[in-house]
Amino acid sequence: MKFNIQKQIRKNCRDFEPYRAGKPIETIKRELGLKKVIKLASNENPLGPCRAAIAAIQKAAADAYYYPDSNSWALKQALAKFYLVDPSSVVLGAGSDEIIELIAKLFFNPGDNIVVSRHAFIRYEMAGKLMGCAVKSVPMKEGYTHDLVAMAQVVTARTKAIFIANPNNPTGTYNTAQEFKKFMDIVEKRFGGNAPLVVVDEAYYEYARVNKDYPDTLRLLSLYPNLIILRTFSKIYGLAGLRVGYGFASPAIVDFIDRIRPPFNINVAAQVAAMASLADKNQVPHSITLTEQGKLSVCRELDRYGIPFIASAANFVLIDVSPRAGADVFKQLLKEGVIVRAMDEYHLHNHIRVTIGTAAQNTMFLTALKKVTA
Repeated sequence: MKFNIQKQIRKNCRDFEPYRAGKPIETIKRELGLKKVIKLASNENPLGPCRAAIAAIQKAAADAYYYPDSNSWALKQALAKFYLVDPSSVVLGAGSDEIIELIAKLFFNPGDNIVVSRHAFIRYEMAGKLMGCAVKSVPMKEGYTHDLVAMAQVVTARTKAIFIANPNNPTGTYNTAQEFKKFMDIVEKRFGGNAPLVVVDEAYYEYARVNKDYPDTLRLLSLYPNLIILRTFSKIYGLAGLRVGYGFASPAIVDFIDRIRPPFNINVAAQVAAMASLADKNQVPHSITLTEQGKLSVCRELDRYGIPFIASAANFVLIDVSPRAGADVFKQLLKEGVIVRAMDEYHLHNHIRVTIGTAAQNTMFLTALKKVTA
Protein backbone atom coordinates (compact mmCIF):
# COMPACT_ATOMS: atom_id res chain seq x y z
CA MET A 1 0.00 0.00 0.00
CA LYS A 2 1.20 3.48 -0.86
CA PHE A 3 0.41 6.35 1.48
CA ASN A 4 0.39 9.91 0.12
CA ILE A 5 1.21 12.00 3.19
CA GLN A 6 1.18 15.24 1.19
CA LYS A 7 -2.59 14.88 0.68
CA GLN A 8 -3.26 14.21 4.35
CA ILE A 9 -1.32 16.88 6.23
CA ARG A 10 -2.46 20.48 6.48
CA LYS A 11 -1.28 22.74 3.66
CA ASN A 12 0.52 25.03 6.10
CA CYS A 13 2.70 22.17 7.32
CA ARG A 14 3.92 20.89 3.95
CA ASP A 15 6.84 23.30 3.60
CA PHE A 16 7.11 24.23 7.25
CA GLU A 17 10.70 24.72 8.41
CA PRO A 18 11.48 23.54 11.96
CA TYR A 19 13.23 25.64 14.55
CA ARG A 20 16.94 24.86 14.38
CA ALA A 21 18.21 24.46 17.94
CA GLY A 22 21.92 24.57 18.71
CA LYS A 23 23.78 21.27 18.97
CA PRO A 24 24.58 19.97 22.47
CA ILE A 25 28.16 19.97 23.77
CA GLU A 26 28.44 16.17 23.72
CA THR A 27 27.38 16.04 20.07
CA ILE A 28 30.11 18.50 19.04
CA LYS A 29 32.71 16.60 21.06
CA ARG A 30 31.75 13.37 19.36
CA GLU A 31 31.52 14.79 15.83
CA LEU A 32 34.73 16.81 15.93
CA GLY A 33 36.77 14.68 18.32
CA LEU A 34 37.23 17.53 20.80
CA LYS A 35 37.87 17.13 24.51
CA LYS A 36 36.86 20.65 25.61
CA VAL A 37 33.82 22.42 24.25
CA ILE A 38 31.90 25.40 25.61
CA LYS A 39 28.39 26.35 24.56
CA LEU A 40 27.64 30.05 24.18
CA ALA A 41 24.84 29.63 21.66
CA SER A 42 21.48 29.55 23.45
CA ASN A 43 21.66 32.37 26.02
CA GLU A 44 21.66 30.00 28.98
CA ASN A 45 22.90 31.12 32.40
CA PRO A 46 26.40 29.67 32.97
CA LEU A 47 25.81 29.77 36.74
CA GLY A 48 23.07 27.17 36.37
CA PRO A 49 20.10 26.90 38.78
CA CYS A 50 20.30 28.03 42.38
CA ARG A 51 21.04 25.38 45.03
CA ALA A 52 17.51 25.53 46.36
CA ALA A 53 16.12 24.65 42.93
CA ILE A 54 18.44 21.64 42.62
CA ALA A 55 17.46 20.47 46.11
CA ALA A 56 13.77 20.83 45.24
CA ILE A 57 14.24 18.76 42.08
CA GLN A 58 16.01 16.01 44.01
CA LYS A 59 13.27 15.91 46.64
CA ALA A 60 10.53 15.83 43.99
CA ALA A 61 12.13 12.87 42.22
CA ALA A 62 10.64 10.45 44.76
CA ASP A 63 7.14 11.47 43.65
CA ALA A 64 7.83 11.18 39.92
CA TYR A 65 5.24 8.41 39.55
CA TYR A 66 2.44 10.90 40.31
CA TYR A 67 1.05 13.22 37.65
CA PRO A 68 1.86 16.87 38.39
CA ASP A 69 -0.78 19.36 39.44
CA SER A 70 -2.39 20.09 36.07
CA ASN A 71 -3.11 23.69 37.03
CA SER A 72 0.28 24.34 38.71
CA TRP A 73 -1.69 26.01 41.50
CA ALA A 74 1.22 26.54 43.90
CA LEU A 75 3.49 27.98 41.20
CA LYS A 76 0.76 30.37 40.05
CA GLN A 77 0.27 31.51 43.64
CA ALA A 78 4.02 32.06 44.04
CA LEU A 79 4.24 34.10 40.84
CA ALA A 80 1.18 36.13 41.79
CA LYS A 81 2.68 36.94 45.19
CA PHE A 82 6.10 37.73 43.74
CA TYR A 83 4.74 40.12 41.10
CA LEU A 84 1.75 41.40 43.09
CA VAL A 85 -0.87 40.30 40.58
CA ASP A 86 -4.02 38.20 40.81
CA PRO A 87 -3.40 34.47 40.20
CA SER A 88 -6.12 34.52 37.55
CA SER A 89 -3.81 36.71 35.45
CA VAL A 90 -0.98 34.16 35.39
CA VAL A 91 -0.51 31.70 32.53
CA LEU A 92 2.05 28.90 32.38
CA GLY A 93 3.64 26.96 29.55
CA ALA A 94 6.38 24.44 28.83
CA GLY A 95 8.65 27.35 28.04
CA SER A 96 7.26 30.61 26.66
CA ASP A 97 7.48 28.85 23.26
CA GLU A 98 4.42 26.83 24.21
CA ILE A 99 2.48 29.93 25.25
CA ILE A 100 3.27 31.55 21.89
CA GLU A 101 1.95 28.48 20.11
CA LEU A 102 -1.15 28.36 22.30
CA ILE A 103 -1.88 32.00 21.48
CA ALA A 104 -1.61 31.15 17.78
CA LYS A 105 -3.91 28.14 18.07
CA LEU A 106 -6.45 30.15 20.04
CA PHE A 107 -6.60 33.33 17.98
CA PHE A 108 -5.17 32.94 14.46
CA ASN A 109 -7.14 31.95 11.35
CA PRO A 110 -6.26 31.74 7.65
CA GLY A 111 -6.80 35.22 6.25
CA ASP A 112 -5.67 36.92 9.47
CA ASN A 113 -2.28 38.56 9.81
CA ILE A 114 0.24 39.23 12.54
CA VAL A 115 2.85 41.98 12.77
CA VAL A 116 6.48 41.30 13.67
CA SER A 117 9.77 43.16 13.46
CA ARG A 118 12.23 42.23 10.72
CA HIS A 119 14.94 40.68 12.93
CA ALA A 120 12.71 39.55 15.82
CA PHE A 121 12.63 36.13 17.48
CA ILE A 122 11.66 33.70 14.74
CA ARG A 123 9.09 31.75 16.79
CA TYR A 124 6.45 34.47 16.26
CA GLU A 125 6.64 34.16 12.48
CA MET A 126 6.60 30.36 12.78
CA ALA A 127 3.47 30.44 14.94
CA GLY A 128 1.67 32.59 12.38
CA LYS A 129 2.65 30.41 9.43
CA LEU A 130 1.66 27.25 11.30
CA MET A 131 -1.90 28.54 11.50
CA GLY A 132 -2.04 29.80 7.91
CA CYS A 133 -1.78 33.41 9.08
CA ALA A 134 -0.03 36.07 6.98
CA VAL A 135 3.04 37.67 8.57
CA LYS A 136 3.77 41.39 8.16
CA SER A 137 7.46 42.03 8.80
CA VAL A 138 8.38 45.65 9.55
CA PRO A 139 11.99 46.88 9.08
CA MET A 140 13.85 47.93 12.20
CA LYS A 141 15.08 51.44 12.83
CA GLU A 142 18.75 52.33 12.55
CA GLY A 143 20.51 50.70 15.47
CA TYR A 144 18.41 47.54 15.18
CA THR A 145 15.54 48.59 17.45
CA HIS A 146 11.88 47.86 16.74
CA ASP A 147 10.12 50.64 14.86
CA LEU A 148 7.02 50.54 17.04
CA VAL A 149 5.27 53.43 15.30
CA ALA A 150 5.70 51.75 11.91
CA MET A 151 4.47 48.47 13.37
CA ALA A 152 1.35 50.18 14.70
CA GLN A 153 0.70 51.81 11.33
CA VAL A 154 0.61 48.52 9.36
CA VAL A 155 -2.06 47.05 11.64
CA THR A 156 -5.36 46.38 9.87
CA ALA A 157 -8.76 45.04 10.86
CA ARG A 158 -7.44 41.55 10.06
CA THR A 159 -4.43 41.85 12.38
CA LYS A 160 -4.76 39.44 15.30
CA ALA A 161 -1.50 40.14 17.13
CA ILE A 162 1.61 42.28 17.26
CA PHE A 163 4.69 40.55 18.68
CA ILE A 164 7.38 42.59 20.40
CA ALA A 165 10.48 40.99 21.90
CA ASN A 166 11.83 43.43 24.47
CA PRO A 167 14.76 43.18 24.65
CA ASN A 168 14.90 41.57 21.25
CA ASN A 169 16.57 38.30 20.45
CA PRO A 170 18.98 38.25 18.59
CA THR A 171 19.85 41.97 18.53
CA GLY A 172 19.75 42.59 22.30
CA THR A 173 18.17 46.01 21.74
CA TYR A 174 15.13 47.29 23.62
CA ASN A 175 12.37 49.86 23.37
CA THR A 176 11.95 52.36 26.18
CA ALA A 177 8.96 52.86 28.43
CA GLN A 178 8.09 56.06 26.60
CA GLU A 179 8.24 54.37 23.19
CA PHE A 180 6.12 51.46 24.33
CA LYS A 181 3.43 53.63 25.93
CA LYS A 182 3.23 55.75 22.77
CA PHE A 183 2.82 52.58 20.71
CA MET A 184 0.03 51.22 22.92
CA ASP A 185 -1.80 54.54 22.77
CA ILE A 186 -1.60 54.61 18.95
CA VAL A 187 -3.04 51.09 18.69
CA GLU A 188 -5.82 51.89 21.18
CA LYS A 189 -6.69 55.15 19.42
CA ARG A 190 -6.90 53.45 16.02
CA PHE A 191 -8.88 50.38 17.02
CA GLY A 192 -10.35 50.82 20.50
CA GLY A 193 -12.11 47.65 21.65
CA ASN A 194 -11.18 45.91 18.37
CA ALA A 195 -7.45 46.33 18.92
CA PRO A 196 -5.26 43.28 18.22
CA LEU A 197 -3.34 41.43 20.87
CA VAL A 198 -0.01 42.96 21.84
CA VAL A 199 2.33 40.17 22.92
CA VAL A 200 5.44 41.45 24.67
CA ASP A 201 8.12 38.80 25.07
CA GLU A 202 10.33 39.68 28.04
CA ALA A 203 12.47 36.54 28.21
CA TYR A 204 15.43 38.70 29.24
CA TYR A 205 13.44 40.95 31.56
CA GLU A 206 15.69 40.56 34.61
CA TYR A 207 18.79 41.50 32.64
CA ALA A 208 17.15 44.45 30.88
CA ARG A 209 15.55 46.13 33.88
CA VAL A 210 18.93 47.48 34.99
CA ASN A 211 18.19 50.14 32.36
CA LYS A 212 16.10 52.84 34.01
CA ASP A 213 14.01 53.53 30.90
CA TYR A 214 13.04 49.88 30.39
CA PRO A 215 9.21 49.51 30.46
CA ASP A 216 7.36 48.26 33.54
CA THR A 217 4.73 46.49 31.45
CA LEU A 218 2.94 44.92 34.41
CA ARG A 219 1.75 48.38 35.43
CA LEU A 220 0.05 48.69 32.02
CA LEU A 221 -1.81 45.40 32.20
CA SER A 222 -4.91 46.91 33.83
CA LEU A 223 -5.01 49.70 31.22
CA TYR A 224 -4.76 47.50 28.13
CA PRO A 225 -6.81 44.25 28.23
CA ASN A 226 -5.26 43.21 24.88
CA LEU A 227 -1.76 43.04 26.41
CA ILE A 228 0.03 39.73 27.03
CA ILE A 229 3.41 39.67 28.79
CA LEU A 230 5.69 36.64 28.47
CA ARG A 231 8.62 35.73 30.73
CA THR A 232 10.59 32.59 31.47
CA PHE A 233 12.62 30.60 33.98
CA SER A 234 14.91 29.42 31.18
CA LYS A 235 17.32 32.34 31.13
CA ILE A 236 18.41 34.06 34.34
CA TYR A 237 17.02 31.30 36.58
CA GLY A 238 19.00 28.62 34.74
CA LEU A 239 16.09 26.20 34.22
CA ALA A 240 16.16 25.94 30.41
CA GLY A 241 16.25 22.14 30.58
CA LEU A 242 13.00 21.99 32.58
CA ARG A 243 10.93 24.25 30.28
CA VAL A 244 9.00 26.66 32.47
CA GLY A 245 7.57 29.74 30.83
CA TYR A 246 4.98 32.08 32.29
CA GLY A 247 3.05 35.16 31.41
CA PHE A 248 0.49 37.72 32.48
CA ALA A 249 -2.74 38.68 30.76
CA SER A 250 -6.36 39.51 31.50
CA PRO A 251 -8.21 36.67 33.30
CA ALA A 252 -10.38 36.24 30.20
CA ILE A 253 -7.36 35.57 27.96
CA VAL A 254 -5.77 33.28 30.55
CA ASP A 255 -9.02 31.33 30.88
CA PHE A 256 -9.20 30.59 27.15
CA ILE A 257 -5.51 29.68 26.93
CA ASP A 258 -5.99 27.28 29.85
CA ARG A 259 -8.89 25.62 28.03
CA ILE A 260 -6.67 24.52 25.13
CA ARG A 261 -3.29 23.94 26.77
CA PRO A 262 -2.19 20.33 27.24
CA PRO A 263 -2.90 18.93 30.71
CA PHE A 264 0.13 18.45 32.97
CA ASN A 265 2.25 20.69 30.72
CA ILE A 266 4.49 21.76 33.63
CA ASN A 267 6.14 18.69 35.14
CA VAL A 268 6.68 18.11 38.87
CA ALA A 269 10.39 18.96 38.87
CA ALA A 270 9.78 22.13 36.86
CA GLN A 271 7.08 23.39 39.22
CA VAL A 272 9.10 22.96 42.42
CA ALA A 273 12.32 24.24 40.86
CA ALA A 274 10.59 27.38 39.62
CA MET A 275 9.10 28.10 43.05
CA ALA A 276 12.48 27.57 44.74
CA SER A 277 14.11 29.89 42.20
CA LEU A 278 11.61 32.67 42.87
CA ALA A 279 12.30 32.41 46.62
CA ASP A 280 16.08 32.54 46.21
CA LYS A 281 17.49 36.01 46.90
CA ASN A 282 20.88 35.59 45.22
CA GLN A 283 20.29 34.01 41.80
CA VAL A 284 19.14 37.15 39.99
CA PRO A 285 21.63 39.70 41.40
CA HIS A 286 24.59 37.31 41.04
CA SER A 287 23.62 36.51 37.46
CA ILE A 288 23.20 40.18 36.56
CA THR A 289 26.61 41.02 38.02
CA LEU A 290 28.27 38.18 36.10
CA THR A 291 26.58 39.22 32.86
CA GLU A 292 27.24 42.94 33.13
CA GLN A 293 30.91 42.39 33.96
CA GLY A 294 31.20 39.81 31.21
CA LYS A 295 29.58 42.04 28.59
CA LEU A 296 31.90 44.89 29.52
CA SER A 297 34.93 42.65 29.14
CA VAL A 298 33.81 41.05 25.87
CA CYS A 299 32.76 44.32 24.26
CA ARG A 300 35.97 46.03 25.33
CA GLU A 301 37.98 43.31 23.57
CA LEU A 302 35.76 43.44 20.48
CA ASP A 303 36.45 47.17 20.29
CA ARG A 304 40.17 46.46 20.59
CA TYR A 305 39.95 43.91 17.76
CA GLY A 306 37.96 46.38 15.63
CA ILE A 307 34.99 44.00 15.39
CA PRO A 308 31.57 45.76 15.36
CA PHE A 309 28.79 44.68 17.71
CA ILE A 310 25.41 45.89 18.93
CA ALA A 311 25.08 47.11 22.52
CA SER A 312 22.88 44.60 24.32
CA ALA A 313 20.44 44.79 27.22
CA ALA A 314 20.38 40.98 27.46
CA ASN A 315 22.94 38.26 28.26
CA PHE A 316 24.27 37.97 24.73
CA VAL A 317 25.92 40.11 22.07
CA LEU A 318 25.27 40.24 18.32
CA ILE A 319 28.58 40.55 16.47
CA ASP A 320 29.16 41.71 12.90
CA VAL A 321 31.88 39.55 11.30
CA SER A 322 31.67 41.18 7.85
CA PRO A 323 32.88 40.57 5.21
CA ARG A 324 32.85 36.97 6.43
CA ALA A 325 29.66 34.95 6.49
CA GLY A 326 28.40 34.31 10.01
CA ALA A 327 27.83 30.64 9.17
CA ASP A 328 31.49 30.26 8.17
CA VAL A 329 32.76 31.88 11.37
CA PHE A 330 30.37 29.66 13.34
CA LYS A 331 31.87 26.54 11.73
CA GLN A 332 35.43 27.72 12.34
CA LEU A 333 34.66 28.44 15.99
CA LEU A 334 33.24 24.94 16.37
CA LYS A 335 36.65 23.54 15.47
CA GLU A 336 38.07 25.61 18.34
CA GLY A 337 35.55 24.10 20.74
CA VAL A 338 33.28 27.16 20.94
CA ILE A 339 29.58 26.90 20.03
CA VAL A 340 27.94 30.22 19.10
CA ARG A 341 24.92 30.88 16.88
CA ALA A 342 24.90 31.83 13.20
CA MET A 343 22.14 34.26 12.25
CA ASP A 344 21.07 33.31 8.73
CA GLU A 345 17.48 32.53 9.77
CA TYR A 346 17.24 36.10 11.09
CA HIS A 347 18.43 37.62 7.80
CA LEU A 348 21.69 38.64 9.47
CA HIS A 349 24.06 36.67 7.27
CA ASN A 350 27.25 38.39 8.42
CA HIS A 351 26.58 38.09 12.14
CA ILE A 352 27.02 35.66 14.99
CA ARG A 353 25.40 35.78 18.42
CA VAL A 354 27.37 34.85 21.51
CA THR A 355 26.06 34.27 25.03
CA ILE A 356 27.96 35.93 27.85
CA GLY A 357 29.54 33.14 29.89
CA THR A 358 31.93 32.92 32.80
CA ALA A 359 35.19 34.86 32.66
CA ALA A 360 37.03 31.73 31.50
CA GLN A 361 34.44 30.97 28.81
CA ASN A 362 34.49 34.55 27.55
CA THR A 363 38.29 34.44 27.28
CA MET A 364 38.17 31.15 25.37
CA PHE A 365 35.63 32.64 22.96
CA LEU A 366 37.60 35.84 22.38
CA THR A 367 40.82 33.91 21.79
CA ALA A 368 39.09 31.65 19.29
CA LEU A 369 37.33 34.57 17.54
CA LYS A 370 40.58 36.46 17.14
CA LYS A 371 42.19 33.35 15.65
CA VAL A 372 39.47 32.61 13.09
CA THR A 373 38.98 36.23 12.01
CA ALA A 374 42.66 37.15 11.78
